[in-house]
Amino acid sequence: MRRAITALALLALLPAASAQTPPAATQTPPAGDIRDMDTLVVTGEQPGPGLWKVMRGGHVLWILGTVTPLPKDMTWLSRQVETTIADSQEVIAPPSVSLGTELGMFRTMMLIPTALKARKNPDGKTLDEVVPADLYARWSVLKARYIGRDGGVEKWRPIFAAQELYEAAIKQSGMSLKGVVQPVVEKAAKQHGVPVTEARVTLKIDDPKATLKEFADSAMDDRECFAKTLSRIETDLEAMRARGNAWAVGDIATLRTLPQGDQYRTCLEALAATGVARRLNLGDLRQRVSANWLAVAEEAIAKNNSTFASLPVSDLLENGGLLDRLRAAGYTVEDP
Repeated sequence: MRRAITALALLALLPAASAQTPPAATQTPPAGDIRDMDTLVVTGEQPGPGLWKVMRGGHVLWILGTVTPLPKDMTWLSRQVETTIADSQEVIAPPSVSLGTELGMFRTMMLIPTALKARKNPDGKTLDEVVPADLYARWSVLKARYIGRDGGVEKWRPIFAAQELYEAAIKQSGMSLKGVVQPVVEKAAKQHGVPVTEARVTLKIDDPKATLKEFADSAMDDRECFAKTLSRIETDLEAMRARGNAWAVGDIATLRTLPQGDQYRTCLEALAATGVARRLNLGDLRQRVSANWLAVAEEAIAKNNSTFASLPVSDLLENGGLLDRLRAAGYTVEDP
């Protein structure tokens, strides 16, 4: 799942409009506050990784593992994936979640002011009032480096402020959160007439305006999400660059050795603990999304000679993850 603070836009129904990021402050943080990064990101044309192969009865599911972020100035040589899609009978889209409402486009646009309000702390509180002093001190150093003087973000809930900081840090580190794989997959599928099957869990919202207002007025203990995001920025940027490089050059062995840091799960847990999320049955959302993808994949393998899919590398390498569950169900899995 993308990951997924945009899943906060699930509750906001529309992606929260990003504040324009001003230039980073010229002030240099004290030595030791932020670790210097020595890893240079790769550039130019790169092959990307090979494909995982899931087999049963002569039927094959090819899976491309994806990584985010990736080197900003890399060009992915996607010929293997395009050829595999051309030879397949079906493409499975990555696992996803959507919110269903019965509103038309105009009425949906009318929800934007409420969505933006939901992004802010209740009662007009600022970050220094809702997070511990030590966390706020760390935030201030990182904000000065990666965001600058933008004061609006100080009024946001910690979970949203942390994501804004994370995206700014990624951008300044020579990496990009922009999707590289999916546009290529969609273009190849369309070009070769291969149907794309969504692996999507849809949540129905009967009264989106009331849901947004409930979320805007509700408390959320997202301090752990805030803290984990700060820690990732302080300590994991170099590892993220190394992961992006390993994906670009197709080095699966190195990807296995690098920590698959992910603050999003902690952030989603904070989201799922809110009253509105419990009412919407979001507590087991990740499990439901995984189970839905597995059901779609097994059906595709049974009916097609060849199927193509893409999944985050972290999901593929995780103990007990999707590949392990396919192995347990009797499928043969070959690594790239």
